[in-house]
Amino acid sequence: MKNQRSAYIYAILAVIAWSSVSTAFKLSLKFLTPLGLLLFSSLTASIFLVLINWSNGRNESGDRHGFYTNIKLSLLPGFLNPFLYYLVLFYAYDRLRAQEAQVLNYTWAIVLAVMSIIILKERFRVRDIVALLISFGGVILISSRGSFIGMKFDNPLGSILALSSSLIWASYWIMNMRDARPPVCKLMYNFLCGSIFIVFNTLVRAVIGGGELFVQSPVGLVFVLGAVYVGIFEMGLTFVLWLKALERSKSTSMISNLIFVTPFISLLFIALILKESIHPATFVGLVIIIGSNAIQRWGRDER
Repeated sequence: MKNQRSAYIYAILAVIAWSSVSTAFKLSLKFLTPLGLLLFSSLTASIFLVLINWSNGRNESGDRHGFYTNIKLSLLPGFLNPFLYYLVLFYAYDRLRAQEAQVLNYTWAIVLAVMSIIILKERFRVRDIVALLISFGGVILISSRGSFIGMKFDNPLGSILALSSSLIWASYWIMNMRDARPPVCKLMYNFLCGSIFIVFNTLVRAVIGGGELFVQSPVGLVFVLGAVYVGIFEMGLTFVLWLKALERSKSTSMISNLIFVTPFISLLFIALILKESIHPATFVGLVIIIGSNAIQRWGRDER
């Protein structure tokens, strides 16, 4: 049933939740290594999504495919997300300031547009290339903190990891578009498969060394509370909220444009909670990247 008011409520809740996760990443990484944050958050998300699917009374579980077929369909998507995507993203956040990592990761929208032209054979538009070049300028500005002349990058590896995460996410999204299973169903199976990869990776790294989960010796549950928050509000619940918003909205564009507000609210959380001083280059670079996204979306037919 279309209900624009409830659509906006769901969308706003999703935007607020997504805006908070960059701060949650950095707070969690004070207690957990990227590997530890990946393990505990993905397991939390898997449990949450299983409960969501179980509570649905409309056969959202996708049982018409069968359990083993669903697992087979989710092996590659699950490898990309949550395993590879969040592994790379958490290592980027571990190296960069939160404001830099979250803005660089936001380039996924432009990467997705270019990959759609290449892989899905969508119509080529000069506007897409212009948007990509503008976005790349914003990336350079943020990574160099405005030092165009000297081109001194504060943490080149961290920037590469953050940008790589956008490529992984865009690849996952294209694969996701070709998957006809119910959205929450395929997300659940993707996380179940991804969690298997994550647990296996953790065990292997523990055996060969370098597989530590905690930054310091854990005391109580406080060390994993951040991961639980990330698992629910970044990986699970927020996606469900966004789907409900799209289902109830009279127009996709009326809701989807709200996503552009997310990085700005995220910077506010980062400044207030993490006490990071927002570098002018970060803000200007974000405006450039958002502007390039708007240019790329302008005039494109809704799907």
